[in-house]
Parts: sequence; structure tokens; C-alpha cells
Amino acid sequence: MVDDSVKKEVKLLLERAINSLILSIDHFNRPWDRGRVEAVLIFIDHSFELLMKASILHKGGKIWKKGRSETYGFDKCVRTCISNKIITEEQALTIQAINSLRDAAQHYLVEVSEQQLYLHSQAGLTLFKDILTDTFQKNLTEELPERVLPISTIPPLDINTFFVTELEEVKKLLYPGSRKKKEATVKLRALTIFDKTLRGETHQPSESYLENVADQVKNGVDWKDLFPGAAAIDFTTDGTGHNVSLRFTKKEGIPVKIVPEGTPGVTVALKPVNELSYYSLNHKNLARKVGITSPKLTALVKHMNIKEDGKCFKLIKIGKSTFDRYSPKAIGEIKRKLEQVNLNEVWEEYKKKKKMEQIYAKNALK
Repeated sequence: MVDDSVKKEVKLLLERAINSLILSIDHFNRPWDRGRVEAVLIFIDHSFELLMKASILHKGGKIWKKGRSETYGFDKCVRTCISNKIITEEQALTIQAINSLRDAAQHYLVEVSEQQLYLHSQAGLTLFKDILTDTFQKNLTEELPERVLPISTIPPLDINTFFVTELEEVKKLLYPGSRKKKEATVKLRALTIFDKTLRGETHQPSESYLENVADQVKNGVDWKDLFPGAAAIDFTTDGTGHNVSLRFTKKEGIPVKIVPEGTPGVTVALKPVNELSYYSLNHKNLARKVGITSPKLTALVKHMNIKEDGKCFKLIKIGKSTFDRYSPKAIGEIKRKLEQVNLNEVWEEYKKKKKMEQIYAKNALK
């Protein structure tokens, strides 16, 4: 049972977290731009740190380092929230991206476009609402003054259109004779931070790195090659008006993984999947997982055309040999199919076709 002093601490942290979130919304919707981007990022970042600490305490965890001289840092809070199932690894990417952009805005120069500020702010607001509901059973709308309009004014773009549009603006700054390469690298810093965060690199990009990216943009390198971490996600939205929600979601085949604690500058990363890890089952393994014999699995796989589904099956070549490999997704697909068909009928039909193929083959040799 959580004692009263902890309950009081949770209440105070939660109250201040919501205060900071409201201030970030307030600054987002202000009609003037002086200091607006920095204020939005600083306040929403602060709101998440306090919300995470409140959630950890509420779940019975600890937020103080040994000796109680100071509380956990931001990255430690993220890891603790993941391990306590307060957030998922995928949700952590939204928090980490905001934190990295805040770091750049607070300590140096970064230009965050209106579209990008909207995406991070709306995704942050959505996640804050999700955590508040799941952990505390509280509705954020009850905490917002009636005069406050939650962020919802700009319709989100798909990830491809977003990056193409952003890089077109960078290209304009890199026109020959424009002498605006510095402005281009400042603009690229926000995009690069977003991408590097998704790839597990939370340290800030160097000037030489940004200049190299600028050169590649100028030379027409595809954005997916420049920003592979961002290319691995999509934006998903639901709701309308003030209830709109926006989330960053990983694409199929690109799992989110926690990297070893203590890795410099790394908290959570999107890692491209190793094919043998993703397509982890051979035919015999799959048969055992779905509870049927290997021959009957062969019949069912053929009946379902499952080898035509790239999410379930892949022919993997190692050296001069090739192997049929199936992903865990195939297990669910086959089990669902088993509820809809008579396996014995599928098996008999398969044997009949196999016999006919053998007869045709014999006749062809005569």
C-alpha cells in the first residue's frame, strides 16, 4: 500500500506536470512567434519528466538515486517507465524525440518548422492523455480550462510528404550563391535529431555531420537514405477537432528494441530487423506452433497462398542454399484459418492434386 506522503508527492508532481502541459499548449497557440518554439518544447518536455516521475511513484517504484541527493534523470525515467509497463518502447520514442529537440533549442540553435512543431506537440499531447488515462484514470479534458484550445489546427501529413516538403525548403537555402548554408544546417538539425532519436542516438549532431547531410540533400540523395530512422515510422491519426490524436507508429518489420543500458547517448531505438530474426520459424517449427503435422501444414500453406504474403513468409538465401522461413505472424494467420476450414478436407484435396501432378509428370516422360 502506498503511504500518504507518497500519495501527496504523486499528486503534486501530477499537478505540476499538467500545468507545464497547459503552458506548452498556451505557447503553441499564441499569435506571435518570439521564443514560441523554445517555450513549447521546454514546457512539454518538463511536463513529461514530472508525469513519468508521478507515474513511477504511483506504481510503487522509486525516483530517487542512492542517497536521495537527486531524482532520476530523464533517460532513467524513460527506462523505468518502460520496465514498469507505464509506456511501451514505441511510445518512448515520442518522449525521447521531444527531449532531444528541447535540448537543442535550450542549448544552441535549431529551427523547427510549423509542421514539425505540430507533429511533435500533437503526438506529445496524445501520449500525455494516454498515460494520464491508463495510469491515473484521469481525463485530460477535465484539467484544461474551457478557453484553452488543444493543439489541432494543422492537418498532419504522411511521413513521406512531410520530409519531401521539409527538404524542399532546405534545398532553396542551398541554391548556388545563396550563402545560406548555415541556415540550412540549422533547419536540418531538427530533422536529424528526430531521425537519430529513432535510431537510438540521443546526442546532438555535430556541425560537420549536418554539413555533410546538407551536401547530400543538395546532390539529390533520397530522404529515406538520409533519414532511415524516420523512414521506419508512420504517423497515425484518429478523432476530429479538439479530440484529434496523433501517434508515431513503427512500420511492419521494423521492431522497436531497448538497447543495453549504459550505451552512450542511447535510450530507445528503432532497429532494422535481421531477416533470420524476423522470419524465425522453419516449416517444422511452424507446424509445432500451430499444432498440426508438417504434411498437413504444407497442404494448408498451399491452400492459403501464405507464401505470397511477405509478412508471413520469405525465401532466404544463405550462401548457395535457400530456406523456407516463416514469421511469427504466420502462426496467427494459420490459427485463424484453422477455425474457418476443415483441415481434413484441405488435406484430402491436397493429396488428390498431388497425385494428379504425379500422373501428369509420368505421362510427360513417356
